[in-house]
Amino acid sequence: MTRSLIIITAIFIVASSVFTDVLAGGGKRNGTAGVQELLIPVGARGLALSGSYTAGLNGIDALFYNPAGLIQADNKVEAQFSHMNYIADIGISYAAVSSNFDALGAFALSIKSLDFGKIPITTVDNPQGDGSTFSPNYMTIALTYANFLTDRIRIGTTLKLVSEEIDRVSATAFCIDAGVQYINFAGVDGLELGVALKNFGAQSKFTGAGLLRSATESAATRGETYYTIDAAKFDMPSQFEIGLAYKSVLTQDLDGLFAATFQDNIYSFDEAKVGAEVNFMKMFHARVGYSAVQQTSSDDDVLFGATFGAGVTFDAELKIHVDYAYRHAKYFDANHLFTVSLGF
Repeated sequence: MTRSLIIITAIFIVASSVFTDVLAGGGKRNGTAGVQELLIPVGARGLALSGSYTAGLNGIDALFYNPAGLIQADNKVEAQFSHMNYIADIGISYAAVSSNFDALGAFALSIKSLDFGKIPITTVDNPQGDGSTFSPNYMTIALTYANFLTDRIRIGTTLKLVSEEIDRVSATAFCIDAGVQYINFAGVDGLELGVALKNFGAQSKFTGAGLLRSATESAATRGETYYTIDAAKFDMPSQFEIGLAYKSVLTQDLDGLFAATFQDNIYSFDEAKVGAEVNFMKMFHARVGYSAVQQTSSDDDVLFGATFGAGVTFDAELKIHVDYAYRHAKYFDANHLFTVSLGF
């Protein structure tokens, strides 16, 4: 075993023990993190597998799930565009472009934005609204880098800038993702191991004119004065994921994949995810996935359910992937995610 393999194995052991023992389970911290849009998945293939393919998802599909997979792209340049009908009539638009520079590694730029529509402005005097509206502006811009550490080990990292604007108040936050993928793990052909640390960053808080309030001191020495509400700081919704996957050729025209991932959510309940994919002639794809929430005592804590999806690949001078994913949602309409990926 080479020195690099020893180092990576040590990282797996230390990371898994530290994050699962020290930060496991959320507990009293559940629901206290901000910028929850970081947790909204993109990419129909990954969502259809319920986010279980941390170990081997590759190319531009890997950006959200494990940045290490970016380096294993099928094309020099890739682009991806997707739209999701999320809960409460929220629309999620996403675009990404990546390029592989051989020995220098692979780079990608991605943008995710949320469309809330127009929301009526309500006040104490006008609880039904005064006729005016506002539209929140939530956007995440990410820069990803990935490369090979050895012929079997891929590493990657993502720097994210998150911006939130809500009617005269705003917040800006920075966080990072880091990932490792180990192909043919333990010398077994088709066995993959993946580790990802996601959304780690410093606290942030809202500021702006919307936090100004007018008040009169009880002593009435200064008359009416404006005061600024000091908003509380919020944490990033940090996660740790470790997963295994196995790929196998079933027949000459049929190959399959099974993946499983454990996700340690620091500010919510942990999840165990599984997914499977079948590919026919490397052109038609069928996928299914499921995520089981751990430690919860009530079904009301679980918002999303089973996932499934399908895709088709057109392999010519321009490689085109068209994918669809469905995710069941309790209390809301189901999520529908459409993705188009291009390879040059």
